[in-house]
Amino acid sequence: MPGPCSYDRPRRIRRGAALTLFLASVLATGAATGTWSDRTQGAAERPAHDATAVGAHAPDAATADRAAVERAASEAVADGKSGAQAAADVVSRSGDRWSTIYSPGEFKDFQAQLDGAYVGVGLWVRQVPHGRIEVSRVQPGGPAARAGIAVGDRLRAVDGRPSRGAPVTDVVARLRGAASGGTRGPAAVGTPVTLDLQRGTRRWSATLHRTRLRSRNVVIDRPAGAHGPTRVKIAAFAKGTGAAVRRAVRRASPEGGMLLDLRGNTGGLVTEAVATASAFLDGGLVATYDVRGSQRALYARRGGNTRLPLVVLVDGGTMSAAELLSGALQDRGRALVVGSRTFGKGSVQMPSELPDGSVAELTVGHYRTPAGRNVDGAGLTPDVVVGSGAEKRARTVLSGLGGGA
Repeated sequence: MPGPCSYDRPRRIRRGAALTLFLASVLATGAATGTWSDRTQGAAERPAHDATAVGAHAPDAATADRAAVERAASEAVADGKSGAQAAADVVSRSGDRWSTIYSPGEFKDFQAQLDGAYVGVGLWVRQVPHGRIEVSRVQPGGPAARAGIAVGDRLRAVDGRPSRGAPVTDVVARLRGAASGGTRGPAAVGTPVTLDLQRGTRRWSATLHRTRLRSRNVVIDRPAGAHGPTRVKIAAFAKGTGAAVRRAVRRASPEGGMLLDLRGNTGGLVTEAVATASAFLDGGLVATYDVRGSQRALYARRGGNTRLPLVVLVDGGTMSAAELLSGALQDRGRALVVGSRTFGKGSVQMPSELPDGSVAELTVGHYRTPAGRNVDGAGLTPDVVVGSGAEKRARTVLSGLGGGA
């Protein structure tokens, strides 16, 4: 198994409903993931030299005990029962909302999602007032786009099951379907899903067939003129995000600066968040975190552009690895942060394999910003707090830093 990890996303441990939250790139709004991996971090991670200075933080009281989870799974397997089910029951009783249990197929699928790939219909949803579920994003060229589904359409039901009042996570699980063999992973390529939709007074049904898609997690908008600001929107930190941002930084106008839009960013690979920070920093601390009392630190690589004017946009949907990045750039004085308070997800999970091949990821600690701020449960407060019109305000702030047009 990999080293210390943090799959940072809200979870519902409800085995009856068979739910797991996935990356935002897999149809979910408010789902997040952040992953630490000793295998992939290399020189970017070193033990913290002074645990007191970086602010050690003990795990929450509501934390599933690893030994208890593994013992329950082993006993269940010995009795011919589901080890994953027994482990999930222990996690649920612990009150730890961030820990969860994966089937082997689920964990494999989740790892594929970190590469930016998934099986689905190319549809993102969100919950709006009165419990209604609404389409928030449609992937160009995907099954949903080809069927004419548009942002703002109301999703009334999935395969005949009403969506109104259901948690977004339930709706996402229905959209993804159930893999063969009784696992909770996504359905296979080509399997159908029927959606009941509404646009204004028009109601209709559409049967879509799931396909393999690759999400576009980094969108770069370059100015029409030579000296305008470059806007980089990061939806999630999948593999390659840091390299894409570094390329955008190299091509950005020094006079125009950059808007780094992390609104609605639900997390991703922490290694990619650190790589993104490295595009703007010349080495130095990005974050510290603890794993069962062992303090560690993440450092940016040297050689980033420290002169490009930079403003970071955040909101209540900015979570996990996106908060780690925002906090690092804010604490290091590298960027001004504009928008509203972030979500507040800063706990660390570690995966371990159970006797039946399923995977338990359990909370083991928390991370802090370079200044020692604890993000978990608190979020980050922007330098400039603004609700509506945040991007316009951010461009004004950027022009005051010497960028913008």
